[in-house]
Amino acid sequence: MTSFIDRVVIHAHGGDGGNGCASIHREKFKPLGGPDGGNGGRGADVVLLVDPGINSLLDLHHHPHRRAGHGQAGQGSHRNGAGAADLVVPVPPGTVVQSLDGEVLADLVTPGQTFVLAAGGHGGLGNAALATRRRKAPGFALLGEPGDEVDAVLELKTVADVGLIGYPSAGKSSLVSALSAAKPKIADYPFTTLAPHLGVVAAGGTTFTVADVPGLIPGASQGKGLGHEFLRHVQRCSALVHVIDCATFETERNPLADLDVIEAELVSYDPQLAQRPRLVALNKVDIPDGREMAAMVADQLRERGYEVHLISAVSHEGLKELTYAMLRIVLAQRQAQPEPEARVILRPKATDDAGFEVRKQGDIFRVIGQRPQRWVRQTDFGNEEAVRYLGDRLAKLGIEHRLAELGAVEGSTVVIGPEDNAVVFDWMPSIEDEAAIVETDDTAETVETHDTDAEDAT
Repeated sequence: MTSFIDRVVIHAHGGDGGNGCASIHREKFKPLGGPDGGNGGRGADVVLLVDPGINSLLDLHHHPHRRAGHGQAGQGSHRNGAGAADLVVPVPPGTVVQSLDGEVLADLVTPGQTFVLAAGGHGGLGNAALATRRRKAPGFALLGEPGDEVDAVLELKTVADVGLIGYPSAGKSSLVSALSAAKPKIADYPFTTLAPHLGVVAAGGTTFTVADVPGLIPGASQGKGLGHEFLRHVQRCSALVHVIDCATFETERNPLADLDVIEAELVSYDPQLAQRPRLVALNKVDIPDGREMAAMVADQLRERGYEVHLISAVSHEGLKELTYAMLRIVLAQRQAQPEPEARVILRPKATDDAGFEVRKQGDIFRVIGQRPQRWVRQTDFGNEEAVRYLGDRLAKLGIEHRLAELGAVEGSTVVIGPEDNAVVFDWMPSIEDEAAIVETDDTAETVETHDTDAEDAT
């Protein structure tokens, strides 16, 4: 059974907002006591939460569909509907959230960090909140807004201090087992390790984590072997340790060539990896041929600038010195770099943003914008008064004026919303807006001023 999953596609659906209530207060001797319909409750968000106790995306692999709860509908007597509790989805540290086309939405590293993946819909306003001086008793309420539907890719990049890299069967799993309490699968055939393993190493009163990254081969950065699947786990490591097999049975290989191949794959995958501190562990010196080979290449590696350690994961020779060398690098990296913090991405609106855009596509006029799309979703088209209210709001925003500028006439086809979920209707310009278009004085104002928009009131 699969026990480690580091990439999943999640389908998140925010909760729908509850509908507003259209109600008129009635009691003895007060048959028309005014509107008293309450607002609908807000739908719940789907929230990703970094949980340090989780080390895999296995649960999301088995349950990729996450749907948050809906808000409750408003009721009479000014009773607002209850909002739903957010659906919290725990993810391991190091999870990167991306859209299906590869855009990075969030980088979740810090324990406790949260990210709203799919927002819940706003609750619809009841008729009590829609009442104005001119519209004293609205006979309609706004519908709840549907929650966001988001498909996203979650990738786990293991957060480890030291990454062990090298060819298959170089002894990385054996080294992790010797350094820590981790017990990865160990065998004498290639690609024994099919998933990264983390081990906690204690030295000098300090603990740090070591990741056993599955074996790399030439072409790993282009997807050969298992490299493309697991090279991402190397990106967060503070230091890298080349574990080189000095007793390989493959006669065409040698330690220097192995190191050059792995280095080339690392830089090809991510050029920034060239700046990471490195150690070289010449493994299997417990074998006579391995010790002889290690002694032959150690000085050449030191001439290249590498710190070299001769070790044996079986006999534990040289492991103490290697452990403290890793500790020295880890402590230096921790002092040089602050603790990772949650990054907040701000996308301010342009100062000249009108909140919508009208595009002419042949004989069709398409209206695009968050506010008009929300208003359409909240409108009960079976209620004539609610439809008129929508028309007033669109006119106030300036959409009718823009349609006329682009050549729209009575009966023109107007589409509001994206192509896969749009509302289509024949345009019937209001009398007030026609007067505004004819008026040549820019200071003239013939469109009626309304109270606060629905989404602002919520």
